[in-house]
Amino acid sequence: MSEGTMQRRAQREERDQRAKRLNRVLVCAAAVPVMLVAAGCSSDSGSGDSTDKAAKAAASASASPSPTVEAAAYGKLPEACKTLSKKTLEDLVPESKSGKEGKSDDISTRGSCSWNSLDNNGVKGSQFRWLNVSMLRFESDVTRGPADKLAHEYFEKQVQDAQAAEGAKNAKSEPVSGTGDEATAVRYELKKKEGTFKQQTIVARVENVVVTIDYNGAGLAGDKSPSADDLLKDAKKAAEEAVAAVSEANGAGGGEAGGEPSKSPSKSPSESASKSPSASPSQSASKKPAAES
Repeated sequence: MSEGTMQRRAQREERDQRAKRLNRVLVCAAAVPVMLVAAGCSSDSGSGDSTDKAAKAAASASASPSPTVEAAAYGKLPEACKTLSKKTLEDLVPESKSGKEGKSDDISTRGSCSWNSLDNNGVKGSQFRWLNVSMLRFESDVTRGPADKLAHEYFEKQVQDAQAAEGAKNAKSEPVSGTGDEATAVRYELKKKEGTFKQQTIVARVENVVVTIDYNGAGLAGDKSPSADDLLKDAKKAAEEAVAAVSEANGAGGGEAGGEPSKSPSKSPSESASKSPSASPSQSASKKPAAES
């Protein structure tokens, strides 16, 4: 083979190698945009999913309702000294001229009124009677619960306080029907130097209001002691009237006084209502008149 032939063959081989290298470069160059495009699409897709999830989470959070609680059924109280009829006052405290209204910083939340009666029979002695009506209304609270539940807790506390009255003798408790949503009578005797005072306490709840009736009597200076059963009967009558007055003041027409049940909670332990400013009683169930001290 001549030198010229060998030289031409070498040149052809060199050209073929350059052509192959060029083809490889072109193929790689063409593949790079495809990869970039694919990578770009994948990146866009991930970003979009993240944005959608964040938007959905925000929408879900904004759609979640705020904590709520059922509104109180009753929004006001009647005037405490007008809760009982003239006839009832004449029967229970016949010698009383007028009621003494208790102090209250908010008469729509709490109220009370008391009456004293001393029927002097001369040398035969005298008959003493003391009557007190107190009312406490509760508002619903998101953290503490619905108003009727809070009233129920306070109702139970009032009954317990009456049962634990200092100096009480022969204490008895019994349920009272036909008076609000729930009612309990607590009765006992208190021995004083003036005589034996027979105490009758009726605690009743109607919706979100608790009514407490305190009624006691005694025969003084030699007069005979009154009948505890008669006193209890009179106290129950006063409780029925007071509960009806609460319902009527709120436009309920006294319907709850007939004993129709409300949507009351079942009994369960919870924070004592007395820890709240709105739950402080205007009168303690066990509080007695000055004449008994």
